[in-house]
Amino acid sequence: MEKIYKRQPTIRTLPTHSNINSNGHIFGGWILSQMDMAAGIEAIRFAGGPVATVAINAMKFHAPVSIGDWMSVYTDITKTGRTSITIHIVVTVVGRGEEKETMVTEGDFVFVALDENHRPQALKK
Repeated sequence: MEKIYKRQPTIRTLPTHSNINSNGHIFGGWILSQMDMAAGIEAIRFAGGPVATVAINAMKFHAPVSIGDWMSVYTDITKTGRTSITIHIVVTVVGRGEEKETMVTEGDFVFVALDENHRPQALKK
């Protein structure tokens, strides 16, 4: 039997009524916070310790997110420096009654590895 690998999201969540904006869609700031959390998880995993977000180099909202959409946040490390990790984040949703994922947001976040004094330190990898 052939083994099929399916990419897994770093975070999967369902937005609720508390995350809605005045237009009836999910607030972009809430989506951004989910992206930062997912990218932080990936950066911590790679750095082997604490990290801090230092920049958002790019951010694009392609489509709105609705209450009840099944939201997945995917992360990929695209670049590393001496202390920094750049992570590309893609947010997709599966709407009610649908099966296909649709990309709604993407961005590039930069993190730095931190030492015990919360100062940048060289990556261990």
